[in-house]
Amino acid sequence: MSETPDTPPQGASLHGPLARLLRPLVRLLVARGVTFPTIADLLRELYVNVAEYDFALPGKEQTDSRVSLLTGIHRKEVRRLRGSGAPVSTVPASVSRTSRIIARWLADPAFTGPDKTPLPLPRSAEGGAPSFEALVATVTRDLRPRAVLDEWLDRGLAFIDSEGRIVLAETAYVPRADGNAEAQAYYFGRNLHDHIAAATANVMADKPRFLERAAHYDGLSPELAARLEARARELAMEALQQANREAHAACQTDSGGPCRWNFGVYVYTEQSGSAQPSEAEGGKP
Repeated sequence: MSETPDTPPQGASLHGPLARLLRPLVRLLVARGVTFPTIADLLRELYVNVAEYDFALPGKEQTDSRVSLLTGIHRKEVRRLRGSGAPVSTVPASVSRTSRIIARWLADPAFTGPDKTPLPLPRSAEGGAPSFEALVATVTRDLRPRAVLDEWLDRGLAFIDSEGRIVLAETAYVPRADGNAEAQAYYFGRNLHDHIAAATANVMADKPRFLERAAHYDGLSPELAARLEARARELAMEALQQANREAHAACQTDSGGPCRWNFGVYVYTEQSGSAQPSEAEGGKP
């Protein structure tokens, strides 16, 4: 990535990491037909928006000249773009509803077994016994449980077993590529945003605030890489389910407020061009 004469050293040091970070995103954009001029326009708007609101001086009005100085964008363009607001990803209603129902099914003791896994649920039950209808009713009464079930069966989020009970499918934990495109796009933006936001906060702060770590090994055989990926999936799901159970229990007595919390994990494996092993956290034996 080329450097401009006015780029400070600390900015120039980010060129390499940014190229690596952006490459998979550019691959997605090209694959989905999003052209460079479109992204350039979006970046220009984001630069102005961030400079206008995140870098305003306390007690002073942010001016076009200062935003132009911070961003390198001409004042005429700054004046046109200021106040337009950056695109914000709102939570689709179907995503919010589905995620809340699944989270409760995974965490609420009324709908989980002794091993803390989600129980297979009958469609309905009497006397307050656990059922799919009761589960949906704990989250929303605006939709009929049958409508929710039909949607989930169609998307592969649940299936019906030989006893006629509704079973939560493992694929429900993550939106599939052939499932709800709206949900997949939403979580793509949300999860990447939070990961990058945590890493950015750590780089900009004197002392890292957020936990953002990875165990990584290079120079592995395809067989070992596949085995480690499978084991990492198991560990990740255990951690996510435990975090969800504890958060659900804590929310029952929380007074509520303006904050949000996200606990995420990722696992990635690829065949790289280099076969030279590098040290990871803990080192490669």
